[in-house]
Amino acid sequence: MDNNFLKLFKIPETRQRILRTLGLLIAYRVGFQIPIPGMNPQYLQESAQGLFGLISALSGGALGQTTIFALGIMPYISASIIFSMLTKVSPQLEAVSKEGAAGQKKINQWTRLTTVPIALVQAIFIYTGVFLQDPKKIDPGMAGHPLVLGLIVVGALVTGALLVMWIGELITEYGVGNGASLIIMAGIIAGLPSSIASLKTSNADEFWNIMVFLALVWAVTIFVVVFMHKGARRIPIQYARLQRGRRVYGGQRHFLPLKVNMAGVMPIIFASVLFVIPGILFQWLGWSYGAQMFGDPTGFTYTTLYLLLIFSFCFFWNRLMFQPEDIANNLREHGSFIPGIRPGAKTAEYLSSVLTRITLAGAAFLAIVAVVPNFITADTSLTLEMRYFLGGTSVLIVVGVALELVDKLQAQLVMKAYDGGGGEGTPAAPAAGGKAKKKKGGSGQTGASWTKRDGGAQPGKS
Repeated sequence: MDNNFLKLFKIPETRQRILRTLGLLIAYRVGFQIPIPGMNPQYLQESAQGLFGLISALSGGALGQTTIFALGIMPYISASIIFSMLTKVSPQLEAVSKEGAAGQKKINQWTRLTTVPIALVQAIFIYTGVFLQDPKKIDPGMAGHPLVLGLIVVGALVTGALLVMWIGELITEYGVGNGASLIIMAGIIAGLPSSIASLKTSNADEFWNIMVFLALVWAVTIFVVVFMHKGARRIPIQYARLQRGRRVYGGQRHFLPLKVNMAGVMPIIFASVLFVIPGILFQWLGWSYGAQMFGDPTGFTYTTLYLLLIFSFCFFWNRLMFQPEDIANNLREHGSFIPGIRPGAKTAEYLSSVLTRITLAGAAFLAIVAVVPNFITADTSLTLEMRYFLGGTSVLIVVGVALELVDKLQAQLVMKAYDGGGGEGTPAAPAAGGKAKKKKGGSGQTGASWTKRDGGAQPGKS
């Protein structure tokens, strides 16, 4: 039996989508080799350190690199998060989102327009907070013209952010998977080879011992992430049985799946962004104690506040995106109910209680994934980039995007198997001028394969 991976390349449409996705991701990575005019090319490979490291990993960019794609996909992700929350809060936007494809097209257009001011603010912030703090990154010929250099740098960063947004949308439309997620995943994985090389240079004697340790930690983390990502509470849904004449309609039982990690990585992103802001303010104000407090991942204050933010954002996001009252009303309108629970308010109360327990488990999982790796790598000689990749946040993003990509590719295979495009045992159209007849078979016959005989098509056992 052929490998499913090889079957993907036998389907022309899927093969073209995969090749387009790879080509667009390569174009995205090429942007990291294009320097910003007026910046020193010698520091192209210098990554952001300290407070900006995790944000760089979560955005698919590199805030410390003097390249046009330094902002990555972060402005577009920020705009998407804003409109995702506004559609649940604002009745006007919620009405637009329920208009179908036309409403979604409007929201996507507004998201793109909102990306521009967000990218502009972030570019100004990065120029004043990162590039100007390190004079070595500025070309000596432009050092005496800060205003002109600022306009060039901000314009290049905003243009790069819009190009990354465009590449992500091209991947979503013409490629495989979600473009923004794949860009973030590509940015995380792209930094792994250089991190391993720097680790080998700094720890040549213990390199293989460290790699074995990292492999074990990664294996355990990936297993836990996959287990929790696939975990769901299935609530039984019973459809009402209707009898018309001699026919009985409905009565089927389905399930409403509630994922344990429904919020995904969003609470960690929110908590990380909020932690960056006070740390930078303390640095500008010269309060070393406050900057150290928000810069030590293993400190008591840092860990406690980080956990509180993750739990708070997890409950906030789940309550915002999954509203038990709406689900209960939809179930009642479609003639379905939860066995043993009265429709309406009682169903909403039951769903709310289940959502609370599931959210508590998901928030605890995210908290462990975000905090425990910091303590494991605290006293090791790992580089900062390796610690970010080893951290549960990066692994959570990579594994989640990979599982989503696998599901979409599997759906492509199933779809083509049904319409005769690539599945085994699927009968193709008979030859022109021939007559198709199906051979009688026993109960063990699972399909038919068509063969051409004497100008016609005769079926044979598969």
